[in-house]
Amino acid sequence: MTEAPIERLGPAETRGVAERIAEAFRHLDVTRWLVPDEAKREAVLADNFEILVDHAMRHGIVHGTADRSAVAVWFPQAGEPAPPPVDYDARLAAACGEWTPRFQHLDELFEANHPHADHHHLAFLAVEARLQGRGLGSALLRHHHAVLDAEGVPGYLEASSERSRDLYARHGYRAAEPFRLPDGSAFHPMWRDPRG
Repeated sequence: MTEAPIERLGPAETRGVAERIAEAFRHLDVTRWLVPDEAKREAVLADNFEILVDHAMRHGIVHGTADRSAVAVWFPQAGEPAPPPVDYDARLAAACGEWTPRFQHLDELFEANHPHADHHHLAFLAVEARLQGRGLGSALLRHHHAVLDAEGVPGYLEASSERSRDLYARHGYRAAEPFRLPDGSAFHPMWRDPRG
């Protein structure tokens, strides 16, 4: 397969990136727990992800394929972490409504399990559902890993399914003990050392 062209995305594409992630993630066990109402899930997820993608546009790195069918959202974590998103609590409540406590619980889990060493955090890797399994996510990973390897920087992520855990393992990530949501849905924290 020919490698998909990868582009760095700017703030004007924030909503589109958030919607791509929501569409790709809407059937995961973890998002079923976050928003049990299937009719509302994708819209709530997109509103929530928009907060984080907007933050990444300011403090991180957002890549996409030329047609935006696949996107990756990275946060460099060196020394002091980036400040939290502006007005995060109010924006989270506006986005998530009655399910806000579930998203707050998830934030607390992520914070409790996040490593402190310098690294780049892959917050989201999402591929349009109909195109999954065609190598687009791998292309995005290889693109950013080339930078991490050149700079000697590790990568970290939380895989939200066994399928994604296995994908990341093929790219050099090692899984630690999973942490779980109250319904038992697992996140797999994974770390990748740079390749020299």
